[in-house]
Amino acid sequence: MSQLFSRRQLLRDSACGFGSLALAAMCSEQSRAARSPLSSKAPHFAPRAKRVIFMFMQGGPSQMETFDYKPRLGAEHGKPVPFERDENVEQGGIDSMRLFGSGWKFRQCGQAGIHVSELFPEIGQKIDEICVLNGMQADSLAHAPACLQLHTGDTNFVRPSLGAWITYGLGTDNQNLPGFLTIAPPISGDAGNPKFFGSGFLPTIYQGTSIGLSDKGAVIRYLKENSISDDLQRQQLDLIQSMNREYLTQLEKDQHMEGMIDAFELAFRMQTETPELLDLSGETPATLSLYGIGEQQPTDFFGRQCLLARRMAEAGVRFIQLNSIGWDHHGNIRKRLPANCQQVDKPIAGLLTDLRARGLLDETLLVWSGEFGRTPYEQDLSMGKDGYGRGHNPYGFTTWLAGGGIQGGMVFGRTDDYGYRAVEGQVHIHDLHATILHLLGIDHEQLTYRHGGRDFRLTDVYGRIVNEIIS
Repeated sequence: MSQLFSRRQLLRDSACGFGSLALAAMCSEQSRAARSPLSSKAPHFAPRAKRVIFMFMQGGPSQMETFDYKPRLGAEHGKPVPFERDENVEQGGIDSMRLFGSGWKFRQCGQAGIHVSELFPEIGQKIDEICVLNGMQADSLAHAPACLQLHTGDTNFVRPSLGAWITYGLGTDNQNLPGFLTIAPPISGDAGNPKFFGSGFLPTIYQGTSIGLSDKGAVIRYLKENSISDDLQRQQLDLIQSMNREYLTQLEKDQHMEGMIDAFELAFRMQTETPELLDLSGETPATLSLYGIGEQQPTDFFGRQCLLARRMAEAGVRFIQLNSIGWDHHGNIRKRLPANCQQVDKPIAGLLTDLRARGLLDETLLVWSGEFGRTPYEQDLSMGKDGYGRGHNPYGFTTWLAGGGIQGGMVFGRTDDYGYRAVEGQVHIHDLHATILHLLGIDHEQLTYRHGGRDFRLTDVYGRIVNEIIS
């Protein structure tokens, strides 16, 4: 005999059924997140920072015209080079080289009176948030190996990038987004390569996801197929994944296939959150102005990168890389360097201001660096005296850090009186990487991955934590 129920009785008697359905869905989501290789992982010890924003100045900024004040170099401008120079540099004989002083003034900024070039007036106002490393050293004079070392720790071999190592070690706080994003990365030429945000021998799920940036906005290519519904796309993905998993059982273990399966799932989840995250139209005019975003402004392109970085940081992305190209000033440095500095100065200062105002700076580590610096002597590329530039210099250059765990308003390390070679507080690329990992709560000697019969790590077989700069 059938029994009729009122709506109230139906809801009351079926409540447990509805509740069990909701609980099953929640448990399924939690189980999936726990199985994900991007699930948040505990650090080795209490971290000072939760995430990294890495600002890559491709080409090698001139340290003696930005953050390394060298009055003696300016005073002896035009005189023969008085120091011994390495033989394997790209310029001609030492007799033809003359000192090349900076064309810009420095002023003392912040409470500590740190010297900052007039090319960075906005960053100069934020110098109390910044620790300047003036004793940086790398191992190569050439762009390709030097860039590879800055990003992966190695000058020659294919290795996981810094962002991949960090995501492998810590996962990410948002399962609907990649743990590692790189915005407008150069991917060709001497200083552009997908290896800079690649996963190397780590599973491919840890590689960086590239975000394209143009006048039409930010975009991740092929993220959304608009011709089919979400339900149909889910069915399509389930079919593809079932075939992938069946093939994986035949292979027994294949990290690239495993990474492809994980990447398919992540891409599907990204479709719900990423489009809104990349859309800057909801930002206030005051915020856009803070970053220098606006039509025909030289700061617009990098400003949008910085604002996207802040939004990604808020959303739980672990490692965000920004990219500024064209700092390779072999010639015409007097004209080209100011343009590069202007493009990034206001956006970076705006990022520091915004992160501080939102309570994010203390848990966000900012890193600014090129692959090396420049020489203190002239390089003439047949442009005449007005077209002089500078060669590559890995022996002493500048990197700076700010935010999560860094002691701001200080300078660590020193080059000689001409800015050629680091003579105090030397920080090698491996030391920089070890320090970044330490601030994230990772012991760089314990973060390893077994490959080719041995354990590999980002810092190879050496690297020290620069404790002097940690607050």
